[in-house]
Amino acid sequence: MTGFDLFREMEHFTREMDDVFRGLGFGRPEMSAAPVLGRFPRIKLREDKEHFYVQALLPGIDPKELEMTVLKGTLTLSGERRGISAEGATWHRRERSVGKFLRAIDIPAEIDIDKVKADFRNGLLTVTLPKAESERPKRIEVTTA
Repeated sequence: MTGFDLFREMEHFTREMDDVFRGLGFGRPEMSAAPVLGRFPRIKLREDKEHFYVQALLPGIDPKELEMTVLKGTLTLSGERRGISAEGATWHRRERSVGKFLRAIDIPAEIDIDKVKADFRNGLLTVTLPKAESERPKRIEVTTA
């Protein structure tokens, strides 16, 4: 288990508050040139005895332009979703955001950074993060006298 990090907690709180205000129609519009922070891409985070698994929905993203880093228990995904050029067209609905994005995902335990793997298929990124040896359950043999 990772220790308490005040700055990480403050950053997480700031992101959550940004999402709340963005959902109410306040805050930075998602079409800006600045990176979109918050809930894109949508993710799933699960674990078993030996690994954490992050799945991120990234339709329309070129995996060669996806940046992924792991540092101190945080997986960060960043990139850009490009829009369709439609000169002379009139948009009636444009619900998909475009532009740069950044998503930081806190992993709840220490991981072995050297063994992280990522696979991208049909717009779905799957990242496999092995737990550090110290985080894995260990069977303790009980001896009798």
